[in-house]
Amino acid sequence: MVETLISFAPRHTERAVGGTTVLELRGEIDILTAAPLGARLDDLTAVVLPDLVLDLRAVSFVDCAGLGMLCRARNRVMERHGRLRLVTDSNQFLRILRGAGLDGVFEMYDHLPEALAAVLGGVLTASVG
Repeated sequence: MVETLISFAPRHTERAVGGTTVLELRGEIDILTAAPLGARLDDLTAVVLPDLVLDLRAVSFVDCAGLGMLCRARNRVMERHGRLRLVTDSNQFLRILRGAGLDGVFEMYDHLPEALAAVLGGVLTASVG
């Protein structure tokens, strides 16, 4: 009998741009992948003033577990007076947010440079160079 091990961890890359952590996510964020990704987001949001950008442009699917993971990350960031920005150009994802009553809950951008250069309270939080 041959046993095949399958990893359900979502594919992502992580990098720092100034004081901002950027996670570029790929594939599906669903019941199988939300837990490992959520654990990483818990680590990143455990600090004071977390500053995260989640680039979702290469995400092909998000289910309710994925939405729950995003909401948890947002709540943890807000509790620590930080920022969470989502980058997506997917009308389907935006429609899902609206259907779930989450439109306007997240700070949203179409492009990564816009999210990184976003001004909060008149102070430039990061620059792209």
